[in-house]
Amino acid sequence: MNKTLKIYIIILVLLIVGVAFIDSKRPKPIDWRPTYSLNDKIPFGLYVFDQESRSLFKNSKIEKINTTPYEFFTSNYNYNDTIESGYFKNGTFLYVDDVANIDTESINELLTYVSYGNKAFISSKDFPRVLLDTLKLNLATDYYDTSKFYNGTLNSKLGKKEYFIDEGASFGYFDKIDTSQTTALGYVRIDTPKINFIKVKFMDGEIMLHCQPAAFTNFHLLKGNHYEYAQNVLSYIPRGNIYWYTTQEQSSSSISNSPMRFILSQPALKWAWWLLLLGILIFIIFNAKRKQRIVPIIKPLSNTSVEFIKTIGNLYLQEEDYENIIDKKIIYFLDKVRNDFLIDTSSLDENFINRLHQKSGKKLEDIKTVVNLIKYHKNSPNQSVEQDLIKITNAIEKIIL
Repeated sequence: MNKTLKIYIIILVLLIVGVAFIDSKRPKPIDWRPTYSLNDKIPFGLYVFDQESRSLFKNSKIEKINTTPYEFFTSNYNYNDTIESGYFKNGTFLYVDDVANIDTESINELLTYVSYGNKAFISSKDFPRVLLDTLKLNLATDYYDTSKFYNGTLNSKLGKKEYFIDEGASFGYFDKIDTSQTTALGYVRIDTPKINFIKVKFMDGEIMLHCQPAAFTNFHLLKGNHYEYAQNVLSYIPRGNIYWYTTQEQSSSSISNSPMRFILSQPALKWAWWLLLLGILIFIIFNAKRKQRIVPIIKPLSNTSVEFIKTIGNLYLQEEDYENIIDKKIIYFLDKVRNDFLIDTSSLDENFINRLHQKSGKKLEDIKTVVNLIKYHKNSPNQSVEQDLIKITNAIEKIIL
């Protein structure tokens, strides 16, 4: 493990520890979403209502419906006996939600179920239009100062106590009812009492509509004496079988089976998970780049000119080509004189000898000896021998060395 990688790991660990520490110190934000889910412990969930349902519905058998009302009721309808037609399961249909999202087919099937002498209790801020039209009702909504917002029931046996329910509350009420078939059970009082809880007779059965579902949420069941209002409202539901429609979204079959579900549901674990993925991504990015290989040490090229000259010289000596060597010695000597002393070498006369003597400071006799040897070599018809090469080499070295 190289030093850079260790630094990355240390920074990542410190980052995770820092985020976890900061997250543990800050207060957990409250989720105010009106989910009305039986599994949610947030203010507007129905977890407490679900846990206390046995005590709220004493001597009643509760069955939760995870399919649509249409599927539930049609599967329990007796199609075989035409004389005594009806449903295998009789009792009260219960539904509590922020908005009653029930499809038209389910509403029609629910009305048929109620017409056979059964009952239905729906608590919601709004109701399907087909249900309101069938029962000849109209739901209105006003907005008022919540500091004057009270709810109560109209049954003298339950008392005349009013309950201040404002968080998540509905301002809805029924401004149009069929008085021949409808009984007022409760009200909301802002300036004047307005009916928000009714019972409508429908053929052989009854449908109860309640406009304040927030009363059954965790927040109000645990706040002061608000649970009394919920008990008073639910007391209108008769004992017997209760079929609680919890919607398909709240059914256990809709809960994710992913192994990451618990981790993502916990804020601290979720942050740790995302930081882990971020750290892995950073590690991949920094290490995906091509690493440069070790640069080998390349020795600089050495100057082999001297060795080359020696090799060539040895070659000439081995071939005993003294004539050629003397020619090159002379060419080298004259070139050196021209470049170093700036003397014309085209004529090796007395003028040349005197000028070279003056500029080089060499003995006049040595300069004359070199010039005479050069002239002798150029004019000599005989082939030069080793002694000639030695003589002219020694003479030249006295001048230019």
